[in-house]
Amino acid sequence: MRRPAVLKALWGAAVLALVAGCSPGSSGDPEERPGSAPPSATSPSGSVSPSGSVSPPSAAGSGRVTVAGTLTGDLKSPWGLARLPDGDLLVSSRDERTVTRVDGRTGVRTPLGEVPGVVPGGEGGLLGLAVKDAWVYAYFTAESDNRIVRMRYGGAAGDRLGTPEPVLTGIPKGVTHDGGRIAFGPDGMLYAGTGETGRTGLSQDRASLGGKILRVTPEGRPAPGNPFAGSAVWSYGHRNVQGLAWDADGRLWASEFGQNTWDELNLVEPGKNYGWPVVEGRAGRKGFVDPVAQWPTSEASPSGIAYARGAIWMAGLRGERLWRVPVSGTELSGEPRAFLTGEYGRLRTVLATGDGRLLLMTNQTDGRGTPKSGDDRLIRLDVG
Repeated sequence: MRRPAVLKALWGAAVLALVAGCSPGSSGDPEERPGSAPPSATSPSGSVSPSGSVSPPSAAGSGRVTVAGTLTGDLKSPWGLARLPDGDLLVSSRDERTVTRVDGRTGVRTPLGEVPGVVPGGEGGLLGLAVKDAWVYAYFTAESDNRIVRMRYGGAAGDRLGTPEPVLTGIPKGVTHDGGRIAFGPDGMLYAGTGETGRTGLSQDRASLGGKILRVTPEGRPAPGNPFAGSAVWSYGHRNVQGLAWDADGRLWASEFGQNTWDELNLVEPGKNYGWPVVEGRAGRKGFVDPVAQWPTSEASPSGIAYARGAIWMAGLRGERLWRVPVSGTELSGEPRAFLTGEYGRLRTVLATGDGRLLLMTNQTDGRGTPKSGDDRLIRLDVG
């Protein structure tokens, strides 16, 4: 079990206060629960951290976030974000079922067309994107399941997407908790975060692809070295994973929606059980891995994450903020801090582009936000 260093007295007081402030009768899906985020955020170590776009430095290192501008706007229900080798970007629209190319310098958008077979509904639709070689990979909700496909792009295919080829099918689908994030790891394998669709028993069922982190070859076969022979499952006991990122040493981190109490940032290891639905947040119970960091669901409801400048950066939906979580090895190296609280509304995806820069994608137009003129947007950030 991994636990960051904490001040025990503060931790105990914070836990009592936070648990008392959570409503056990609220909805089981933090993406759906209404209400504005509070003006301050409580870090998992138990101390109160100021929110906003500028934070003063501390002994632990608070980092910084500077908004460098908006790359593009007027995106509709954006979800997935992937970077092409030339620096341009691909954005998926969950509800419109389309992929759009965005010029990485000018923000000019080029529609690439609709992905056939996508059936939007609830939290499902056209979700995560990833790019490898001449292929664009997409995770989407189909008529009978969630699935991953790949489409040729560029070269002889030109500036359009080819016909989808199935990579992995049979991932359970639901009105909620469809997961959807995909990414290629440093090992060249494809990882996918899935949800348990509200059927909590799927998370502990290693025969199911729901409530898991999956690892497959680019062609969709269970990857060599997976912990369970012949299975795509890399880790289990998850509720709804929508963020995947690797740190500088190749360790996999994942963000996860809690139910009523704790959202999580987990350090993911093969074959390990992350507890849902038996436990939510830190429990210290044998056989389950505790999260490295946790938040009240009102302050996070996390989707995408990225690694940059020695920290995991985590986009919050209901929390409407960007969390900086400094890490060293397998533990926190300082207190998590919140930035941009309430400034851009719901935040879906964050992407590291190198040299201390991030792209942050808002998510106001998916039916759960309050869109303003120009939403949704891709925002450029300089971070430290």
